[in-house]
Amino acid sequence: MSMEKKIVRSERLNESYSVYTHSSGLTVMMYPMPEFSTAYAMFGTKYGSIDTMFKKESDEQFITVPEGIAHYLEHKLFESEDGDAFSLFAKTGASANAFTTFDKTCYLFSTTQNFEESLDALMEFVQHPYFTKENVEKEQGIIAQEIKMYEDNPSWRVYFNLLRGLYHNHSVHTEIAGTVESISRINADLLYACYHTFYNLNNMAISIAGNFNEEKAVEIIENALLPCEKVTVERSMPYEPDTVVQHEVRQKMAVAMPLFYCAWKEKPVEEEMLPVVSMQYDILLDIIAGDCSPLYSSLYNEGLIDAGFDSESFMGRGYAACIFGGSSKDPKRVQQLLIEEIARYKEEGIDEESFERAKKSIYGAVVGSFDSADEIASTMLSAYFCAGSSAYVELDTISQMTKADVETLLRSGFNPEHITLSVVEPM
Repeated sequence: MSMEKKIVRSERLNESYSVYTHSSGLTVMMYPMPEFSTAYAMFGTKYGSIDTMFKKESDEQFITVPEGIAHYLEHKLFESEDGDAFSLFAKTGASANAFTTFDKTCYLFSTTQNFEESLDALMEFVQHPYFTKENVEKEQGIIAQEIKMYEDNPSWRVYFNLLRGLYHNHSVHTEIAGTVESISRINADLLYACYHTFYNLNNMAISIAGNFNEEKAVEIIENALLPCEKVTVERSMPYEPDTVVQHEVRQKMAVAMPLFYCAWKEKPVEEEMLPVVSMQYDILLDIIAGDCSPLYSSLYNEGLIDAGFDSESFMGRGYAACIFGGSSKDPKRVQQLLIEEIARYKEEGIDEESFERAKKSIYGAVVGSFDSADEIASTMLSAYFCAGSSAYVELDTISQMTKADVETLLRSGFNPEHITLSVVEPM
């Protein structure tokens, strides 16, 4: 086994990081920051909650697995024959965690001491699954409780009600943890099938940032990697129409003020274009309703929104939407004013001053993220999983972006027929 190294540089930041490609197919990204006191490491797989239908190159047919299985596997991987993986980190003093999103699963730790021992512990437990009939069934009750807890969370409900209103078939409309019914169908054989498909080193990456010794980290990773057969995964996504399921979804819960999300369903983009297009949308959304925009001031002064009002470009494999949300005494009125403001920009165009302000604001936020070890590690991993992009792709995209790029995006999207409003209102 061997590691091939290349350097990725940013002239804008005058910084660089190392990218190692292991003969197994694993990619390792390292961003030493000697002036920091902490180190942050992530071991991730390009496998998330939306990956419910897939096959390996050697398989004849696609298999469909229960919703929530990626999250379930994340939980179970911490358990081994010798006990809980958290006990390994307790000995080193590191803080360990894991998370599953729509697109990926990551295992991580942060530490100010014993970095090398912690990295060895991370490599150890992620590569040694231990699933039995008994421990899988025991976990069902724990995750079922977690699912029920989220069902009682208004902020969670208003968000996933929105996604169910937007998407007919794409599995992004299903909660990451699945449902109580779907997880009841998960067993050890299915978990092993998913693990051996997606936890293949070709489909994984490691990112490390902060205060650590790069040569020693490479040595630990090389020594810890287990032999693996190269696996090529083919994923299948159901057909998703451009239309939305419902224009309005409402639910009553114990809230003092209505919570809402208003979203425009957009056409998904190719994976390699996700970092570029999502950054264009971020600037566009800041122009439309950022906290320095005319609309934001108007909504705030009328008492229609508070400081929690925000927007996001929601994009991934096979899905895309522009989302605005917060709390409001009249979400329907906020939606109408958003529609009118977007129509105005479509007709009149975007003024140069608004574009430059938003561009500088977003650029500053991205530059600021490079002062954080955990942000850098997360950015390197996420960018790599988007067709091998660089962690600096967002900076490069913003620097090269023109007002015409953003106006083209504005006029090609924001179809008034493709809007969903989700509201959780007081009982």
